[in-house]
Amino acid sequence: MKALPRLLMATALAACPAVVPAAVGAADLVVGFTLDADTLDPANHRKRETETIIRNMYDGLLTRDANMLVVPEIAESMTQVSATEYDFKIRPGIKFHDGSDLTAEDVKFTLDRVVMDNGMGEGVTSPRQGLMGPVASVTVTAPDTVRITLKEPWPILPAMLPNQQIVSKAWVEKMGNEGVATAENGTGPFRLVEWRKGDAVIMERFDDYYGGAADIPPVGKACVDRVIFKIIPESASRVAALLAGEVHIINELPTFSIAQVEANEGTQVMTVNGTRSFFIAMNMEGEQFDDPKVRQAAAMAIDKDLIIDKILAGNAAPIDGILSPDAFGASELPKVGFDPEKAKQLLAEAGFPDGIDVTMDTEAAFKDTAEAIASMLTKAGIRTTVAVGEGAQLSDKWRTKGAPKTGDMYFTSWGNGSLDPFDIFTPTHRTNDRGNSAGYSNPKLDALLDAAAVELDVEKRRGMYRDAEMMINADQPYIYLWVPQDIYGVSKKVTGWKPSADSRINLHDACLN
Repeated sequence: MKALPRLLMATALAACPAVVPAAVGAADLVVGFTLDADTLDPANHRKRETETIIRNMYDGLLTRDANMLVVPEIAESMTQVSATEYDFKIRPGIKFHDGSDLTAEDVKFTLDRVVMDNGMGEGVTSPRQGLMGPVASVTVTAPDTVRITLKEPWPILPAMLPNQQIVSKAWVEKMGNEGVATAENGTGPFRLVEWRKGDAVIMERFDDYYGGAADIPPVGKACVDRVIFKIIPESASRVAALLAGEVHIINELPTFSIAQVEANEGTQVMTVNGTRSFFIAMNMEGEQFDDPKVRQAAAMAIDKDLIIDKILAGNAAPIDGILSPDAFGASELPKVGFDPEKAKQLLAEAGFPDGIDVTMDTEAAFKDTAEAIASMLTKAGIRTTVAVGEGAQLSDKWRTKGAPKTGDMYFTSWGNGSLDPFDIFTPTHRTNDRGNSAGYSNPKLDALLDAAAVELDVEKRRGMYRDAEMMINADQPYIYLWVPQDIYGVSKKVTGWKPSADSRINLHDACLN
């Protein structure tokens, strides 16, 4: 079949500002970042913030540019040999940061470590295994070629490969999982200098960087001498550091700080459509939200447009299903509409004329938004109390993979970096899947999602996801809310960088003037 060598495919103020490391120099680009990395092991996490940090030190077979196009990186080309076989030719001359040469064996080892049960050894299976779908095997077919064989057709393999960064087989075997978690040996444009846990990740330019494809940025070594990810969890502190010139880029700029950053002479606001859908799970295993009328009432009680306008400053797109408007297969769906009186009527029809009392779980970062939603629900007869919890604990409570759930409602989100329904629709809606926090089960939907995952006809697959969206729009297992824009505060000294919809801050081409 046809080789795809270059463009592989498109998919659709704090009083005490943070202090950056003392040795910051003129060519040090500093990012004020919300969260520290959980680990430096590319195979042992499932968090975008962790991947953002790792991604500046490790490259993958394929990557995404700032326009979300899948482009080659370590792979020089990709050839789809059959419906279930893909060959990747490895670019020559790539070196790891320890000076060793990258080989096809390193690529195989990396993917095996993710795909196989106990692939990481020591009894550990990679939490990223699910991101590789039905991969059956990875084989080296020539000194510079790796073949990925699938158990069944999986059209989005190229779209998922940017999630996997390549490691050195010899180095990982020498260091072990514990060593790889705190050290680094990638092939990316920067290499680790120091990880001050909870404070900063400091990297320096790798001068032997191969530079990616000859005609696709990045070309050659990085522009800046060092990159520092300064961990600043508090929004006000991040904004203060940006305005003071102590950092050059901050992520998750709060909407109430947009005007302040824009008014500052040396800073600007940059936005990009995100890939994270926000929604409220309603526990369908309970005695209230098992009734579709109660779920419909809850959906009708929330004025999404008002929240987007007043709380999110207009920086979000409303959704009526799980998919972002920019995702493959997304289509216009019937709107629930804001109608609190109709919501009260539906509650009465469901046997709750006096309303119901519920608790809505959420993380601290979303407390204000959750409380605004709770106020709307309460006015419609769904008296709602917001309970703030830690992210991992809430995931354990709600994403139970078929085990019993405890709780009423859960304000949360799910990221979809591939902008393909497989990456968000299946985990959140398929029976007992890893992100199904509503306890929703629909065998017809399960069958449709399974079939769409392996359908190679693009238009037929698009239609299948349209049908799936119509199913969940009618069943209303979640209250589908919005897809926010990612908002960044950026120093005007920064050139050559723009935000990406996958939330990763790729600094390969970023410069300081």
